Amino acid sequence: MNRAALFDVDGTLADTNHLHVVCWWEALRQAGHDVATHDIHCAIGLPGADLLAYVLGEDRDTGEDDALSAAHSTLYGTYFDRLPPLDSAAELLRELDRRGWRVVLVTSAKDTELDALRRALDADDAITATASSDDVSEGKPAPDPVHHALGLADAPAQGAVLVGDTVWDMRAGSRAGVVCVGLLCGGIPRQDLEEAGARAVYRHPADLLAHIDASPFAQRHGPRDRTA
Repeated sequence: MNRAALFDVDGTLADTNHLHVVCWWEALRQAGHDVATHDIHCAIGLPGADLLAYVLGEDRDTGEDDALSAAHSTLYGTYFDRLPPLDSAAELLRELDRRGWRVVLVTSAKDTELDALRRALDADDAITATASSDDVSEGKPAPDPVHHALGLADAPAQGAVLVGDTVWDMRAGSRAGVVCVGLLCGGIPRQDLEEAGARAVYRHPADLLAHIDASPFAQRHGPRDRTA
């Protein structure tokens, strides 16, 4: 039976969440919307339309959505050649690949953005497949992206592990029936990740790699890991 190691990218493998926050803040400001950066940060990880619904409300003028998303994409695109991977992110993916896991990236990023993230990670040799928001009709926290990723890995939910940094990742993984691991490097508190379904929480990829033999990747149905 194939085993799937599913990874979010922004905030999980690449230190990009705060870049997204600033770019969304500027796109919204240019359109006349005064939104606190904290509120934007809480919505990072959602697809663009869902993020805008979160920060502006369901009763917003949805006719602005495309222009706001395009402005964010243009602003964020200026960072494509210098997106920073998190320490040991590539090494973590390669170690799991070496252990026989099928590594699949599961992200709300569009294809062009995902290409830039993959270049930054420089770990294509360890990646079996990628699932972007372009591949499904409904993004996180719906389980659709996780189901799609499991299909790409030809692996069942039982025994699969999803690593992410947001409550949206944890909720999507939990709804898909996979074990969820949270990382704190995206800026979301431990308690929020655990309440959303994280079975284990680590500081960052290097911390997870250092404790891989005591993590859900070694004990997929074991007790909650309390690594700080």
